[in-house]
Amino acid sequence: MRFVAFLRNVNQGQHGQPTTDDIRGAFEDAGCRDIRTFQSNGTVLFDSDDPADTVQIAETALAGRSGHAREIFWISLERLADVAASVAGVDTPGLYEVTLHSGGDIAAHRSGVADQARRRRCTVVASGDGWALVRNDVAHQGNAAPLIEAATGARASSRGLPTVIRLIERFAR
Repeated sequence: MRFVAFLRNVNQGQHGQPTTDDIRGAFEDAGCRDIRTFQSNGTVLFDSDDPADTVQIAETALAGRSGHAREIFWISLERLADVAASVAGVDTPGLYEVTLHSGGDIAAHRSGVADQARRRRCTVVASGDGWALVRNDVAHQGNAAPLIEAATGARASSRGLPTVIRLIERFAR
């Protein structure tokens, strides 16, 4: 099955960051098939029979290969496409971010989440186990990961909806 990984805090090509070779190699070390990196932000597509185990091995391998520990979050490409389709046709896709995290399901109506969202000038539009779709009040702001991290106490990594749409258009089969 095809999966998408978001590596947290990666800007490939910058000093102190894992390289594309480090990232690809870590997923190869984890036994992945058909590995594709997308853009330079730590987004990886891979095939795996056990993505949770694969990502755990890749995290360890990446730290060993590059000397840079990074959290890795994953979602099936099919589920990611469903999340993006839920806001298909919006006039301003740059307002939206898809966030992957390890904090379970985000109850958007829960007072702590709603309060954090208001403070960060965004809204949780939809969520599921390990993912959230967030709408920012201002286009291209990165409020989703800090919101989800504050709400769950767990790390998170986000990609803008335009990036997710390009990824799906390029790789969905």
